[in-house]
Amino acid sequence: MKDWRTNIIFYCIIVMMVSLFVSRVALSASLIVFVAICFFHSDIKEHIRHFISSPVLWGMSLLFILPLLSGLWSEDKKEWLDALRIKLPLLVLPLAFASPFTFSIKQWRALVIIFIGLVSAGTIWSMFHYVPNMDMVNEGYLSAKTMITPLGNDHVRFSWLVSISILLSGWLWRRNKDQQGILWVLVLIVCWLTIYLHILAARTGLLCFYVILLATVWWMIFKKTKPAQGLGLFALIIALPLAAWFALPTFRNKVKYFQYDFEYLKDAHYLPGGNDATRVISLKAGWNVMADHATKGVGFGDIFTETGKWYDVNYSRMQQRDKILPSSEWLIYGTGCGIPGLLIFTLVLLIPFLVKGKNNKQWWLLNGLVVLSFLFDIGLEVQFGVFIYSFIVLLGWKWFRVEA
Repeated sequence: MKDWRTNIIFYCIIVMMVSLFVSRVALSASLIVFVAICFFHSDIKEHIRHFISSPVLWGMSLLFILPLLSGLWSEDKKEWLDALRIKLPLLVLPLAFASPFTFSIKQWRALVIIFIGLVSAGTIWSMFHYVPNMDMVNEGYLSAKTMITPLGNDHVRFSWLVSISILLSGWLWRRNKDQQGILWVLVLIVCWLTIYLHILAARTGLLCFYVILLATVWWMIFKKTKPAQGLGLFALIIALPLAAWFALPTFRNKVKYFQYDFEYLKDAHYLPGGNDATRVISLKAGWNVMADHATKGVGFGDIFTETGKWYDVNYSRMQQRDKILPSSEWLIYGTGCGIPGLLIFTLVLLIPFLVKGKNNKQWWLLNGLVVLSFLFDIGLEVQFGVFIYSFIVLLGWKWFRVEA
């Protein structure tokens, strides 16, 4: 019975990974089946005890409970219910992962390989759409547009997955040093994913990628006493963006647009249809709304309404399409639940760094990339972002507790 249930859970995880790239409906259905199977056992009391005793699990669930409680003071119940619907995996997935299922090392590595394969396939699919329309797409990068990507064209989240794939490929490389065939495949995959990240030129993915490289440099020089290799990698960090500037039109045009947008960004002036300048203004909106409702926030149902009022007063010429939510997950929880929400959100993201496993470096780096992704992005306000965050972190938590 135990083996049957474990195998079903294993294949459910694979189906969820595949569904992430092909179908929202399949993703929702497979998630429901996964959660149901995780609770399909007789020792529910031990299951709940494990959840309560695991800070990573109950901490993540707080990111659902806070919006839930904010319904007590949210006036727009429809928006509040929509926020809860999107964030529901933050509650059900931690509860599911508290289930006492265990995979073999072979199964864990199979999941990693499948994940890397799916992301790599997604990059090829993206390039398949880019190459025939290269000139048009390149020109679009001068006006804050990007190439088509998987995840419903969510280039921010997809670029983050590419960086995670590079991190996991490096982990596999360390575990298979004696198998030359596998090493060469991994090297080719990392090289391709690196090139793709620079073609896509999404800053979230690029920032996380360079953080991975810098962490590797630090580890080589100070922990593995390989200063020559570490310095060589550091030189690569400097050379890569220079090479991308000269060789990749998308990267070059993205930098040019940033330079143009920065003239408005530095003074938080409004640029119709702008990207970074609008984001900076949204951060000001979130900060001011939070400051005005510091005790308990405005409620998750009224964040858009209250920030919209701030825009109307301070940027009366702003077009409706540019009135966006505060572009930081910290400020989302701060505006929704006040200073307490901001502090609890910070605590939840810090908890993984206090949890030790058998691969602390990889675990801490993974969660460091999560923190970076939330600084200037609101991944927990969209379906893909919520699933990716909770699924990747919880898989890592379960995996790094057993994998040596």
